[in-house]
Amino acid sequence: MTTRTNRVIVLAAAAALLAAGCSGSDKSKTAESAASTTPSVTTVAPSDMTNQQQAPNRLVIDVTIKAGEVTPTNASLQSKVKEPIVVRVNSDAADELHVHSTPDHTFKIEPRAGQQFQFTVDVPGTVEIELHHLNRTIASVQVQQ
Repeated sequence: MTTRTNRVIVLAAAAALLAAGCSGSDKSKTAESAASTTPSVTTVAPSDMTNQQQAPNRLVIDVTIKAGEVTPTNASLQSKVKEPIVVRVNSDAADELHVHSTPDHTFKIEPRAGQQFQFTVDVPGTVEIELHHLNRTIASVQVQQ
């Protein structure tokens, strides 16, 4: 090989190493910045994956308050102790949502759509969810162990 060919090969190899080094450092910087904004990933054994991938059990109650009418009214529902109960409210009037449970919960409802309230119940039994101003029971939730 000629000296010129050797130089071209050496320069090409150096450029490739330099490019690999730069892209490697860019990747590590990207990974570092991504790590600061995204949750960390944990490897789980296959037997644990089923539990990790299931959505948490929760009861979701969609409530509409419009022109003095409430839906649902007197619904009979079930949940479990310490599982989240979510009440999503679309309302055209202000009111107060009261959850008769242990612990007790009270939420202010504003006249707007897209409100969401979440709570858990620590003691099994029947939990009444009601609106104070409209004097309506939305639901009775049987909370079990």
